[in-house]
Amino acid sequence: METSHSVKRWELDGTDYDTQFALTPWSKSVGAADTRFSAWTPITNKSSNKQLFEERTSLILHWFDLWTDRQRRHLLTTLLTRCSKSQLEFCRDWLKQTVPATSLDFTTILPQCLSLYVMSFLSPRDLGSAAQVSWHWRFLAEQDCLWAGRSIRLGWFLPYTPGEKEYGGWKSHYISCVATLDWLTPREAAEQYGTLNQPSAGTREEEEERWRERMIRQTIRERVEDLKKASLKNRRIWGSNIHAGGRRSGRAQAERLRPGVTFSPLPSLSWPPETRAYVPLNPKLNPNLSTETTLSLQPVRVSKGSLSCYTSRTRTPQQPSSSPHGSLLLLSNRVPAYELVLSGVRGGVIPVLYDHRGTLPALLAQVKRALGGHRIQRLGLLAPGGTDELILLQGYSVTERSVLSPDIREFWEKLCGWVLPLEEGGGVDIFSPLAASASGVILIQTLSTLTGLEVQAPMGIATGFFQNILSEWSGSGGVSVGARSHSLSPPARYVCESVLQGWARQALWLEQALGALRDQLEPQLQQLSLDTRGRALGQFLWDVVALEQLSVSKELSVVLVEALTALSTQDTTRPLEFLSLFLRRRGEETEIGDGKEQEEMSEGISPEKGQYGVPCPNLDIPQAELDWRAVVFRELYHSERQYLSKLGAVLSVYHDPLDSALNSNRAILSSAHIHMILTPVKHILEVNRLFLSDLGARQEKWGAEQCVGDACVKFCSRLRVYTNYLNNYPTALRTIDKCREMIPSFRAFLKRVDRTLASHMLSLQELLLCPVWRVEEYITLLKAFTFHTPPEHPDHTHLSSALHTLLRYRDFIHKLKKSSERDVSIQETQRRIKACPNLCEGNRQLITTQDAILLRSPHNDIADSLKTYEQVADVGLFLFTDALVLTERSVRHTPFSLSQHSTHTFLASVALPSLNLREVTHTRYVCNAFVLEGPSRVWVCSTEREEERERFLLALSSARLTALAEG
Repeated sequence: METSHSVKRWELDGTDYDTQFALTPWSKSVGAADTRFSAWTPITNKSSNKQLFEERTSLILHWFDLWTDRQRRHLLTTLLTRCSKSQLEFCRDWLKQTVPATSLDFTTILPQCLSLYVMSFLSPRDLGSAAQVSWHWRFLAEQDCLWAGRSIRLGWFLPYTPGEKEYGGWKSHYISCVATLDWLTPREAAEQYGTLNQPSAGTREEEEERWRERMIRQTIRERVEDLKKASLKNRRIWGSNIHAGGRRSGRAQAERLRPGVTFSPLPSLSWPPETRAYVPLNPKLNPNLSTETTLSLQPVRVSKGSLSCYTSRTRTPQQPSSSPHGSLLLLSNRVPAYELVLSGVRGGVIPVLYDHRGTLPALLAQVKRALGGHRIQRLGLLAPGGTDELILLQGYSVTERSVLSPDIREFWEKLCGWVLPLEEGGGVDIFSPLAASASGVILIQTLSTLTGLEVQAPMGIATGFFQNILSEWSGSGGVSVGARSHSLSPPARYVCESVLQGWARQALWLEQALGALRDQLEPQLQQLSLDTRGRALGQFLWDVVALEQLSVSKELSVVLVEALTALSTQDTTRPLEFLSLFLRRRGEETEIGDGKEQEEMSEGISPEKGQYGVPCPNLDIPQAELDWRAVVFRELYHSERQYLSKLGAVLSVYHDPLDSALNSNRAILSSAHIHMILTPVKHILEVNRLFLSDLGARQEKWGAEQCVGDACVKFCSRLRVYTNYLNNYPTALRTIDKCREMIPSFRAFLKRVDRTLASHMLSLQELLLCPVWRVEEYITLLKAFTFHTPPEHPDHTHLSSALHTLLRYRDFIHKLKKSSERDVSIQETQRRIKACPNLCEGNRQLITTQDAILLRSPHNDIADSLKTYEQVADVGLFLFTDALVLTERSVRHTPFSLSQHSTHTFLASVALPSLNLREVTHTRYVCNAFVLEGPSRVWVCSTEREEERERFLLALSSARLTALAEG
């Protein structure tokens, strides 16, 4: 007991210990079995034990707060030395959570191979700095694997083989080689080689030498061309019906042709590749082509898949060409009815049809292949755009701000490098109305400064589809009045006038017809290139529609429509006499109007018509005297009258007859249907009639200080009517379709009144689309108005305010249109794929589709470069914003026909965040292949063309990164 009591006293010796409390009757009663090292610490009584432990803990903590830092450290050291291993591990984990490490040396944590891999991205200078951190870092930074590659790439080889445990040899060799380099200071280099602003004499001599070599090569090419022409002179004309023994001269053959008959044998689709120019043989498309020239055509080598493949070879080789260097027309396949433009390209113009979903380097490569090293005089660019932007490619919008970005600037510099200098007539023609706004003019001036060429664009003073292309054009340094320096207007340099006029006025309607042609004929033309398919479809449509027979002036067509409309309302037995009297009366009114216009012209207003019937200023008047505000106002007023005429046709042709039938108990449509379809048009008509009356009042008192902006602001304050109309527009179209299917009387009514003279040759659905088109026309005209209105003019503030309101409203329309197009594309894809899950979820959008071939390798244990693949099936890849859908594509050919039909069956779908993409290297066994790795399956796919693979992989990578960022 004495030993035990001494132990207890040693354990509990402290300031509050008193021997008189060592043994108490209560502690004796507990017994020796219930105490351990302490007579007053009960073991069995847990509540008392816990209470006593908390009291003593608080006491020790109280002492700990009163001690100094040195005493606290001594206590902590004593406690930690008495702790077990598990208790020390607990303290370590707790300290890591409470006091986390802020900086660690990654070389001491990561494996040595990973540390060396991280250091391999450092430059030699940074590696030298890293070697000064510590001995361990120096050991890593001097490893031969970091310096051997750098030295070998520069051609510095170590003259001996380092030992196994030797390191730092390659670094020492690299430093010694760098130290012995011959280098010059900037001042010494400027003295020896000159500066960029002051080229040296050696550079001038090299340029002269290159120029002489270029002239020698050009002379050789010309002589070779003359020899070829001389050798082909005595050949029989290709495609003619003249026998070998009956040779006749070109003049005799021309005499045999009947008047109006054109000799144009069909070209062959199987000619070998490589051609440059496309010359339309049809005299309607190329009026400058004579009969003798047509007969002296010889077949030449053409590009792959080229359909129209003739080159004019006249009998006078010395005849000068109007465009010795030719022109280049870049045409986007996003332009509506681009096939018609291709079919009317002039001779000497190189058309390049490019995919709108491609990339800038791919477009440059396509242009380079088309030019073949030759330079051009003019560059034309026909792509989607507006008054302040040019949508060159999908995701590449050229605006005032983005034109100087590195990629777009590099593209324009390389593209215009193939154009002749400005002194030799080089220039760029952009078919978007950039000259109608201040930002667009700044963009034109920036492009002109960047390329050093003359840049021209339409001024946009014309309404309706793409007719702004037919209006006046402006140059880089101001308004280029007319075409004084060129015999043809800018658009007519590239495309025949008749084709251009027909396309500009009917592009949206022709796009619908060409859409059906593409679906039917493109599967049979897959072996041809994109531009050849476009030419074939455009030529076919041109021959069928025969728009050149309808290419009359705008004023004459309007008068004829009015005359026929008036005739339809008259009950006369002598229609020709009525038409002659009507036209004579209109002619007299026109003469009176011309007299008034002469008076206006003396005040600065020019009523002259341009080349295509578009109002334009008198070209004989100096530019400083032209009243461009009057020109724009006249177009705004006349186009507003035509717009109200179309809206009035909705009421007079559709609403009033349907309402009369309803009131006479012979209802065709119910009152609710009439109200849903046609009543919103009545509200719009009321608003625009007030706007037209305001414009008419200003037209009567037109002057230099006349204001139009306040009327535009007043009109913009009533745009809520348009908002209600646009929100109801999809419902109205669905109601028309539903009633047309279910009500035979309504179907007969539409068949009777649609596309008549009274309805302006438009259907009800097309007339309901006019308000959407009109908003875009308002913006173009107001931009032109604002651009030609000086800032100090009192009308400038109101015009800017109205334009800002309409721009915001156009964004609202674009959102509605995009939402509608997204829903339609998703629904069409849902119907196209059999057994497909529901695709209409969330904000999912269809990005692109691609036909591919599914491959499989029978040998997976060999290297990728030696693998052979076999075709498993044809697949379709449907890329959405959040997933990739793979389908099995089946091609069915129609018996006794060349047509084919494709069907898609659902195969698999993979979420983009969980999809990995890997390209397959081109080998002799496989090309244009890539690997799609999903969570549970892997697909090896291949496309027919390399550009298709690049386009799809670029879209897939971009969509995957977007999905990962959103996730």
